[in-house]
Amino acid sequence: MKTIGKILCTAFLLSGTAAASQAAYDPVSARHGLSLKVPGNSAKEYALQARPAGSGNYELVGREALPLRIGLTVSECGNATRVSVRLRALDDVWFHYAQLVPSGYRHEECQFLMPGFWYRRNLRSPEGAPSFKVADSWTVREDRLSTPLCAVYDPQGGKYVSVLRTDRPDCDALTTHREGEVIVSGRTSLGYTGFENLDGRACLSFGFPYRETPRSYVRKLTLAPSVRAFQHLRAGEELTLGWEIVSGRAEDFSELVRRVWEYSYAALAPRPVETPYTPERMKEVLSRYFTQAYVSDYPLKFTSGVHLRTADCRSNGMAEVGFIGRVLLNAFNALEYGQAHGDGEMAARAAAVFDSYLAHGFTPGGLLRESVDFAKGTETDVFSIRRQSEGIYALLYYLDYEKRRGNRHPQWERRVTDLLDRLIRLQGADGSFPRKFGDDLSVVDAGGGSTSSATLPLVMAYRYFGEKKYLECAERTAGYLEREIIDKSDYFSSTLDANCEDKEASLYASTAMYYLTLVTRGEERARYAALCREAAYFALSWYYLWDVPFAPGQMLGDIGLKTRGWGNVSVENNHIDVFVFEFAAVLDFLAGEFGDDRLSGFSKVIHTSMRQLLPYPGHLCGVAREGYYPEVVQHTAWDYGKNGKGYYNDIFAPGWTVASLWELFSPERTHAFFSRR
Repeated sequence: MKTIGKILCTAFLLSGTAAASQAAYDPVSARHGLSLKVPGNSAKEYALQARPAGSGNYELVGREALPLRIGLTVSECGNATRVSVRLRALDDVWFHYAQLVPSGYRHEECQFLMPGFWYRRNLRSPEGAPSFKVADSWTVREDRLSTPLCAVYDPQGGKYVSVLRTDRPDCDALTTHREGEVIVSGRTSLGYTGFENLDGRACLSFGFPYRETPRSYVRKLTLAPSVRAFQHLRAGEELTLGWEIVSGRAEDFSELVRRVWEYSYAALAPRPVETPYTPERMKEVLSRYFTQAYVSDYPLKFTSGVHLRTADCRSNGMAEVGFIGRVLLNAFNALEYGQAHGDGEMAARAAAVFDSYLAHGFTPGGLLRESVDFAKGTETDVFSIRRQSEGIYALLYYLDYEKRRGNRHPQWERRVTDLLDRLIRLQGADGSFPRKFGDDLSVVDAGGGSTSSATLPLVMAYRYFGEKKYLECAERTAGYLEREIIDKSDYFSSTLDANCEDKEASLYASTAMYYLTLVTRGEERARYAALCREAAYFALSWYYLWDVPFAPGQMLGDIGLKTRGWGNVSVENNHIDVFVFEFAAVLDFLAGEFGDDRLSGFSKVIHTSMRQLLPYPGHLCGVAREGYYPEVVQHTAWDYGKNGKGYYNDIFAPGWTVASLWELFSPERTHAFFSRR
């Protein structure tokens, strides 16, 4: 069996990283710090010096005798440097170890990457979320990050340096406080990473146990005071920590993201998660959501899947076409599944949903009624390109399915073409669609971050109706996405409950380009495939390559959740979820297109990992009803409003989680739609 050092060295060499001229790390010029705390007293700080001890070994010593001995071992592998820190307690101690590594780059010129949490300077994020608007130096707990890594990038010189935690965290412990100096109640393996401005120079910052500076992020748009944790070591106990530091070159930030993902994937080597649930079993259990959530009390029939309580999953009067409700897509899934499995009642209810939306589901201006709360007698009068697009997407699948069964719906077809033609009027000269607008098509939010969501139904409409104008509109969106989103590596504001850097913008952009490859040929198709791949790496950077440890008593850890394959959401909403829809199929396409087994390998990780929290009797995973797949999975020291790490928020939206998993386990659907013409 390979040693971890050999694995990491091999990972570095296989990653294709363009090397700088020399390794990025010098243990003598690095700054080492030790903090010791006696409970009930403020910590005492010690600056350490690296004293050579031969053969790549060093002693870290202070100006006075310390109650623990610290050894440092450094070894080189090309432009990767492995750093191992060994601590041996001579007396009972509560300690915190820190290291600061100068990059040699001017801080004011640098951009930074902490995958799944920090992109460039997080300047798309509003006040109240971590960004350069608050401070220019940040360190965070490793479990916030999809890869426990930080990279400092100098765009002027095209160089970067990164640090990756290499010993595998496998345990965590609770603390009684979340700010200031805190003592963990048992064993933790969580450290921290980040970047700091030291006299105008950018530095990598990392250590153990965790700390967060200058602020901690505790819930949506809520910054809290900093926190620094202390681990107890008894006299005679030892602890070994490991990091790997890599220097390399990247032409731009997009290439940095790709190189970091490829390196991290090879280094962490995520494997599929072993679960007993086949795709057929997943659909069998998830289909129970269709029957239990069905609401027929109002003019619109729907599956209730928005703002439900995890404690009872009781249906309410809220119907949402897209985003977190996905009423029409769930109706199509229920119709198809019900008819395939002889469940006439399920199929009839699904058909009733479509009939009710044909009769009552449109505004006076001809838009889909996006979000209606019948219980309160309210509905939105501000509409979004994302929800409208997701509604059309589901309707085109429904119409295609019905046509293949010999059923035509001319009224629906007219409704869909009228809606598409109205939305096309919103498209700007640059190819973008506004994020939000009124029923009269007056623009409320002109931001183009959601444009990619419109590409999918436009390409589908071209294939279904044979109207070239829809393809031309889709191609104009692709031009905008290429110029303003993908080329600039600026993926933002696709999700509707946040306005920041987010996973869904890159995922939608990648999927949009994938759709265009299905209806084009030659050089044009090759261009879309390349853009699809470039956007896919940004989406991949949000997905966890490692398993976050949980403390005993935190439900997700107690039921054995492995976080690899799950995606963080956004800078604002710092939790993981099962938002994938067709992205795994996109990865499989890219793997075949470019001969890259890493992409199909990680697709398998996603496929298996997202099956873990399937709720059924005896295995409800913290929700009240079978089939209601959980949503806000809180995996780090952050909560959406309730409960914190290891639990869900008390309110969730299974409407979209069921729809996402259904598409994940229907990989043939898209190709079948486009190949039938």
